[in-house]
Amino acid sequence: MASVFCFTSISVLLLLFHPAPTASATRKTYIVHMKHGDKPSSFETHRDWYSARLQSISGDSASLLYSYSTAYHGFAAALDAEEAAALRRDDGVVGVYEDTVYGLHTTRTPEFLGLDSGFGRWVDRNMQVLNRAAQDVIIGVLDTGVWPESKSFSDEGLPAVPARWRGRCESGPDFDPKVHCNKKLIGARFFSRGFKTATGMVWSGESESPRDNEGHGTHTASTAAGSHVTNASLFGYAAGVARGMAPHARVATYKVCWKSGCFGSDILAGIEQAILDGVHVLSMSLGGGSVPYYRDTIAMGAFSAMERGIFVSCSAGNSGPIRSSVANVAPWIMTVGAGTIDRDFPAYATLGTGKRFTGVSLYSGKGLGKQPIGLVYSSGTDNSGNLCLRGSLDPKLVKGKVVLCDRGSNARVEKGLVVKEAGGVGMIIANTEASGEELVADSHTLPTVAVGMKTGDAIREYAKTAKNPTAVLSFGGTVVNVKPSPVIAAFSSRGPNTVTPQILKPDVIGPGVNILASWSMATGPTGLQEDTRRTPFNILSGTSMSCPHISGLAALLKAAHPKWSPSAIKSALMTTAYTLDSTNSTLRDAEGGLGSSPWAYGSGHVDPHKAINPGLVYDISTTQYITFLCSLDYDTEHIRAMVKRPNVTCDKKFRDPGQLNYPSFSVVFGGSRVVRYTRVLTNVGAAGTAYEVALEVPPQVWATVKPTRLEFKNVGERLRYTVTFVARKGVKAKNAFGSISWNSGENRVKSPVAFSWTEVYGD
Repeated sequence: MASVFCFTSISVLLLLFHPAPTASATRKTYIVHMKHGDKPSSFETHRDWYSARLQSISGDSASLLYSYSTAYHGFAAALDAEEAAALRRDDGVVGVYEDTVYGLHTTRTPEFLGLDSGFGRWVDRNMQVLNRAAQDVIIGVLDTGVWPESKSFSDEGLPAVPARWRGRCESGPDFDPKVHCNKKLIGARFFSRGFKTATGMVWSGESESPRDNEGHGTHTASTAAGSHVTNASLFGYAAGVARGMAPHARVATYKVCWKSGCFGSDILAGIEQAILDGVHVLSMSLGGGSVPYYRDTIAMGAFSAMERGIFVSCSAGNSGPIRSSVANVAPWIMTVGAGTIDRDFPAYATLGTGKRFTGVSLYSGKGLGKQPIGLVYSSGTDNSGNLCLRGSLDPKLVKGKVVLCDRGSNARVEKGLVVKEAGGVGMIIANTEASGEELVADSHTLPTVAVGMKTGDAIREYAKTAKNPTAVLSFGGTVVNVKPSPVIAAFSSRGPNTVTPQILKPDVIGPGVNILASWSMATGPTGLQEDTRRTPFNILSGTSMSCPHISGLAALLKAAHPKWSPSAIKSALMTTAYTLDSTNSTLRDAEGGLGSSPWAYGSGHVDPHKAINPGLVYDISTTQYITFLCSLDYDTEHIRAMVKRPNVTCDKKFRDPGQLNYPSFSVVFGGSRVVRYTRVLTNVGAAGTAYEVALEVPPQVWATVKPTRLEFKNVGERLRYTVTFVARKGVKAKNAFGSISWNSGENRVKSPVAFSWTEVYGD
C-alpha cells in the first residue's frame, strides 16, 4: 500500500523547519547535546546527572522532558533564555538548540511492484520460507499513531511475538493494550512532552495515547506491513485486496506527530525508544532540513539506529520540482522520492464548445448530470478569487455554477469547501506552472475535476472569452495498466544535495501517487473538520506514501538476508533500480512530461525482484561513516557527540566526502578538473562470477575505470575499483549525468553519476 511528507490537504507540505511555537514567552523546549562520556561517577544514570544540572541553573529539575542515551547523547528540557545561555557556557555541553517542528512529509502497488507474482527465483523456490522469515522482522513507524481496529493490523495466522522484542503498547483513555495490540501490532507508544511544552497542553481533540486521529500514521504503517484485506476501496475507487509490502512483518508505531506538527524532541525520543525496543526497520515520513548533520535530530537518531543494524527509510519531501529541495540527505538514510503507478482515476470536463478535457478525481457522490452548467472564473470579492481562498468568492456570482480554481496557496480539498460554501455546485482545479502536468486525485466533497497546466490554460481562456461559458463534469472510476508509468511526481523533492553535494540524493523513488491504504475512522478522507464522511481506507499522494513502500521492501530483504547490513540492503535496492518506464523511455517528469534525471529519481524506481539477488553490494561500516563525517570539517567535539565515541580524532578522513563507498556518484568539479574515487564491491551472489564494467559519461567528461573486470572467486569476497573523471577543457556546463554498471550476464549493478561544475577550465 503506501507517507509523513504527505502531499494532501491534511498535511503541512514538505517541511516546516523553524522554532516551535511556544505557550510561554519565557520557556521553550531546547535539545541539549552533551559531550560523550563526561558523566561524573557520583551520578548513577545520565538522567540523574541532567536533572541535577537543571536543578543547579533553574531550581527546577522537573523541566527535564527527555533524557537521551541511545539515539543521542543529551536531553530535552523546558528552559528560559538565561538558562539556555548558562548551559551553553558549560564545558560538558556541545550545543543547545531550540526545538524544531517538522511537517508530516495499497491495493495496486504490490501488483505494480511484482510482489503478487512471486519475488524472484530465490523466493519462488519456497515462498513460505520468506513469509516465515518476515514474521520475525519488526518495522517501527514514527508518525501520527495508529488506528488499531483497522483490519490491516489483523494478526490472523501469525505465530507468537518474537522473543527478542522488548517493546510494549502504552495505555491511554482510548487505547487499551490488551484489546488493541496483538501479534501484528506489537508496539504502540506516544511522545508528547515537546508538543505539550510548545502548545501549553492544548490537545485540540487529539488523543493522549497511541491512537491516530489524523489518519496519516495508519496509512503509512499499513502501507509498509498491512495484512491482507479483501474488498478494500475508497468509496468504490481502487477496489481490490489491500496489503502492505511486507504483510507478514510485525508493526510497532511511535506517535511523535500531532496536529501542530512533529517536534524534534519527541521525534528523537521516538527513535531512541524504537532502537531500545528492537525494531529492524525504521520508517519516517517526516522532514529533515538543510543543516549540518550534528544539528539534524533525525540524521543523528538515524545514525544511532544504523549503528545497531537498523535500516532507516525517510521521505525526500514534497517541495518539488524546486531544485535542491530534497530533505533527509544523510548518507546512512534511504531517501525516497515519489512516482506514479499504472492506475488512474479519470474524470472529464466537457466545455460548451464540445471539447472534452481529461483530468482526475476521487469524487464519489451524486454527479451533476449531463446538462451544461454555467462556468465562472475569478468570481471573487478580491483579487484572490482565482485561488478560491476562504472568503474570496462572491456568492452572487458563484451560486449554482461550476467554479474554475487555480491550484496553489491552500489545500485542494479546501478549495472545494470554499466553492460549496459560496453556493457553487462543482469545481475544476487547474494547475499552474508550479505543478505542471502533475495530476493528484482527491476525495472532494463536491463534484470536482483536477486538470494539468496546459488543459487549465485552455479552460481559463474559454472561461474568460466565451459569452456564456458552461461545463459538464463526469467521472470515469478506476482504470489500470495506464502508460507511461512510473512518472516522477512533480511534488517529489529534487537534488542536488545542499548539505553534502558529493552524495547524490534522493536515493530511489517508489509508488507515491494515489496510494490506497488504511485510514483512521476519527477523520474524513479530506481531513477537513467539515468532512463528516468516514472510510476505513483512503487514497493519498506524497513522498510520505513512497517512503513506507521502501520500508516494507527493506523488511523483505532483511527477512531474506538477515545478516545484511543496512547499507547492503540500501545498495541492493539502489543498484537494481530501473530508469525506463513502461514504454521503454527514460523516466518522465510530471512537471513537464519530458525526461527526468537522477536529481529527481536517484538510482531509479525500486525493483524488488532484482533487489532480492543484486549480485554485488556497496557495503559501508560505521567507521567509514565516521571518516566521512571527518571529511566535512566539523568540529571534532560535534562528531564525537554525534557518534557517541570520546576518542574520535579525525586522523583519517576522505580527501572529499564523495570517497564514501556509496552506491551512486555525485562528482563536483571545483578546485580541480580531475576527480578520482575508489569503490569496494562485495559479492553476495554466486562464487566464481566475473563482472565487466560499462561506463556512460556525457561529452563534457572523459572517464576511465580500473580494472575493467572484477572476478569474484568466493561469496563475501571484496574487490575494489577506481574511477577517474576529468572535466574537458573549455566546456561550459552546469550539470550532466552518466552511469557506471558492472555486468555479469545475470546481474547488472548500476550506479548513476551526476556531474556538477562550479568553474570552467581553460583550453
